[in-house]
Amino acid sequence: MQAAQHARGRARGGARRHGLSAAEWRAWERDGFFLRRRVFAPGEVARLCEAAEQVVARADAALCGAERYEIDGNGYAEARIAGRAATVQLEHGAPGRFGAIRVIEPFHALHPVFEALVDDARLVEPMRDLVGGPVALFTDKLNLKRPRVGSRFGWHQDSPYWMHFCNHLDQLPNVLLALDAAAPHNGCLRLVRGSHRRGPLPGRSGEGVLGPLFTHPAHFDESAAEAIVLPAGGAVFFSPHSVHGSQPNASGDSRRALVLTYQPAGLRMFKVDLVRNTGVGNVEAGAAAGGAQSSDLAACSKAARSSA
Repeated sequence: MQAAQHARGRARGGARRHGLSAAEWRAWERDGFFLRRRVFAPGEVARLCEAAEQVVARADAALCGAERYEIDGNGYAEARIAGRAATVQLEHGAPGRFGAIRVIEPFHALHPVFEALVDDARLVEPMRDLVGGPVALFTDKLNLKRPRVGSRFGWHQDSPYWMHFCNHLDQLPNVLLALDAAAPHNGCLRLVRGSHRRGPLPGRSGEGVLGPLFTHPAHFDESAAEAIVLPAGGAVFFSPHSVHGSQPNASGDSRRALVLTYQPAGLRMFKVDLVRNTGVGNVEAGAAAGGAQSSDLAACSKAARSSA
């Protein structure tokens, strides 16, 4: 029923090339996610990978003087990368010692290619459908699972992380864009079908500071988990209430991904005190973020290489 209503609404508003199909609406409502296996071309993915490694190199350099801390044995650092504040999560190591970078949040303002990606119609148009109107960026993460060292992420929902920050939890859809081919052997994302339907679920209370943010196994059916197998350049759109996680990367293949979360336009970001609207009208973000407004990924990549 909802899928049909959404389809009629799109028809009245005019067809858009990258909007949701009726089948995708049905998958969203039934499963809490849908896949698009061919979103970005190989050349575009190569430029995104190049930008990602440049950002990681800058983050590694910034960690030298960054404040580091531990929560439940997990290592973090609050760093300034290219003049921007970001939270860096590190791979596990011996107590008090940590390894490679695992996550950088947010990352979009750290490279013009990523600044342009936020406005790309292949991401924005589906998000407009899912949110129900114009969208702004909520948060964004660069996820790294390096060969043989990338660790697991336990079962969790995103909404409990954000529920004390905002009241529009149902309007925070995610998209994961695969920079490398992702499969079980290199620790691909796993999503539990239908786990989004009851909203935020109880966490694992009494299991450390972060325990309540990990979903209690009694409240979802792990047998409904699906390994999200994607080629490089493929994407999965998933609900903030979908239970998800991943296994370690024990292979020799990297598993890098970008995760962007959108929200209704005009609302401030999660970790950054600014509004990053998408498209031509992102006036508030343009001055504050100083980022490229063009959606031409190739042009931004060329500019980035010439200024590096």
